[in-house]
Amino acid sequence: MSEPAHPRRCVLVAVDMERYSPRDNLRQYRAQHLFREVMAEAVASIGLDRASWTTQQSGDGELAILPADTSELTVVADFVPALDRILREHNHSLLPEAKVRLRVAIHQGLVHLTGANGFPGEAVVEVSRLLDADPLRQALTTFPQASVALIVSRSIFQDVVRHGYRGLRPERFGHVRVAVKQLTTDAWIGVPDEDVSGVVWDQPPPPEPRLAAAQPAATEPATATYQISGVTTNGPAVFGPGGTAIGTVHGHWNGRTDQ
Repeated sequence: MSEPAHPRRCVLVAVDMERYSPRDNLRQYRAQHLFREVMAEAVASIGLDRASWTTQQSGDGELAILPADTSELTVVADFVPALDRILREHNHSLLPEAKVRLRVAIHQGLVHLTGANGFPGEAVVEVSRLLDADPLRQALTTFPQASVALIVSRSIFQDVVRHGYRGLRPERFGHVRVAVKQLTTDAWIGVPDEDVSGVVWDQPPPPEPRLAAAQPAATEPATATYQISGVTTNGPAVFGPGGTAIGTVHGHWNGRTDQ
């Protein structure tokens, strides 16, 4: 097996539809078409090239690996609001059961683009786990008029959101603790045009404190009583070959024991 090509540092965008599985076949078919149309419109509206995105489709969403020169700021501050606005416009004339609402996760990191069955990389795993976080699902439930709920990783929040670039308002994001499978990490949730900072999130229970391993109780050395030439010594006595006492704990006799 050949060595993999060097990984590339990329922005990753994972997207998933709310309540896709309960739809019947025709509604799933229409939802997929609406999803592709809205994604293409949103990307084009901010001047990015959708054809340059490397995507892995999943029916009800996708994992997108963006070109190496794509700005995280553009994705967070421009793409997500555009996606929300365009999706609202499409949903406006649809029946409730036909509307499409999206969960979006954004992260960045090293990715191998030449994997045999996907895109190897811890960053890919993390963005996928963030997308499945319960608080992100809760955000769409808490704000029923929203079309998009966003979750960003710690690095995206620290590098982009908290600085307030392009009108981003970090104080309107909500900090959450994500625990999905083997991943436990901090993340931040935002909903376009909403203040989620006051939401009480469904958080995973805190880890149980680790108890120190019980230490075996210290044992006193066994105490024996020996009759040595009429002198009683309390404590362990040390004997040499042939029964010759060569020392005691509480005495100074060096002779032979009575046989």
